[in-house]
Amino acid sequence: MPTWLIVVIVIVAIAVLGAVIWLVTQEMQRKRLQQRFGPEYDRAVEESDNPRAAQRELAERERRHKELDIRPLSASARERYAREWAQVQEKFVDRPSAAVAEADHLLVALMAERGYPTEGYEQQLSDLSVRHAKTLEHYRAAHTTQQKRDGASTEDLRDAMVRYRTVFEDLLTDGADEERRNGHRHDHDRDGRDDTEQHEHQASAQPRTEWNGGR
Repeated sequence: MPTWLIVVIVIVAIAVLGAVIWLVTQEMQRKRLQQRFGPEYDRAVEESDNPRAAQRELAERERRHKELDIRPLSASARERYAREWAQVQEKFVDRPSAAVAEADHLLVALMAERGYPTEGYEQQLSDLSVRHAKTLEHYRAAHTTQQKRDGASTEDLRDAMVRYRTVFEDLLTDGADEERRNGHRHDHDRDGRDDTEQHEHQASAQPRTEWNGGR
């Protein structure tokens, strides 16, 4: 077999192998994004003329999200927000339209405390979609009702409150287990230090006796 033919076969084999690797990589990326974003993946693909472009846009959301300082709430902050939500919910009976507006504002405040930028609604959707894609449609529907709340029916406003609560609870509890683990670890380390310090204090308080050879 001539050398030039061997070279051609090797080049073709490398090209085919590269194409297979690229296809496998793209399929793995698609499945990963689909699993992470769920219904948001389907929405992005439907709104885009090019599925590849939609995947690149979702990957860009992930990249931006990694740069954000997203943090779980402390136990006291969760309790505070839960109380504030209960107060907003109580207002719904007498002032449903105002309550829905307050629910929207409280949710945005919660986003900010978690570390999410709140400069614009569309950017909020993009940032939330990375970790909260399952409740994002509730946020969209509730926000739409909130925007036209003066002309919305009481039933529509009640539906918006329920949807806001779904998103609110998702944001409120996300990362709570991690925060509790860290808090438990911190308490354990602190207790360990306290025991050590107490032991050292007791040891230093005991009278010292020097060994005098038995005399």
